[in-house]
Order: sequence, then structure tokens, then C-alpha cells
Amino acid sequence: MNDDEVRLLGHERAIRSVVARYCRGIDRMDRELLRSCYHSDATDEHGEFSGGVDAFLDYAWGELARFSSTMHFLGQVLVEFAPGREDAAVAETYAIAFHVTGDGNPRGNWSAGLRYLDRFERRPELEFSALGAWKIARRVVVGEWYRSEPVERFRPVAPSRHQARRGPDDPIFAMLAGLDATRR
Repeated sequence: MNDDEVRLLGHERAIRSVVARYCRGIDRMDRELLRSCYHSDATDEHGEFSGGVDAFLDYAWGELARFSSTMHFLGQVLVEFAPGREDAAVAETYAIAFHVTGDGNPRGNWSAGLRYLDRFERRPELEFSALGAWKIARRVVVGEWYRSEPVERFRPVAPSRHQARRGPDDPIFAMLAGLDATRR
């Protein structure tokens, strides 16, 4: 493997990481994390929504408030770089998104198969190195299928297990804090 291939693998890894952070931001309702996945002038076409990233965040938070839990499962991610460039790429990510209301409304529990079509750009950012940061410049969400689920099929996690939480009380944040402590 030559140096150019290794460098492109590093870029691809960075892009995949943004897609995964996006899912954590949505599922944990971490607005700042979600915001960090997009360039400030990014656009998102997401279901009935189409607009800028800040308007998308407001829209998403309104929608997410209806659910007690969401979980996004990522499938394959294909990253294709612009010919002869290392600052622009398109990523096609297959995903399944699960949504649970917890309020007994069977129509509120649903899952969807979808694809995220993302144009990524690597731009200089003050908080990053001179190499720049890969972020979403444009996202288009393409629906593949949708399924409603009866509420009886969704059961809470047994009390003896760690329970997923939205926000800073989720177990991932304690684990990450522990990682920060080991760095000192």
C-alpha cells in the first residue's frame, strides 16, 4: 500500500467517524455533538424537512421529543473521493433507525430502512489542525422502507442491566469521562 492509499484510508476513517458520531448525537440527544458533524453552511434534506443545519437541529429536536428511545444501526458505508482531490467526498451509508414512544401508541413505534447520502468536505477549522476537518456539507436522506410496530413488541430493558438514557446520564458519557481521566 502506498502513501496516497494510506492517506485516503485515514480520510475515509475520519468520514466514517462523523457518520457514527451523528448517530450518537441523535440517539443520545446530544445537540452539540450532532452540530459538530456539519459545516456551518450545511444543508439537510431529511424526510419532510429541507434546510440549513441549525433549522434541522430545531426540527430534529421537535421530532425526537416524541420518542422515549431511538437507535440507529449503520450498515455499509461507501466513500468515494472527488477525482484528484482529497477535500471532497460522497458517502452512501445504509442504516436502520428504530423509534420507540413508550406511551402505548402503537403507531408511534416504527423502524425505517434508509440511506444517508452525504457530501463531505474537508475544510480548515480553528479547533482542528491545518489539515482540516471532515464534516457534512450536504445530506440527503433516502427512504427505503418503513414499518410500524405494535407496542407489545417493545419491552423495557431488564432493571438489572444498564439502561439507555438520552442526554448526559447515558452510560457512554461516564465511560468517556473515565477515559479522559486516564489521559492525565
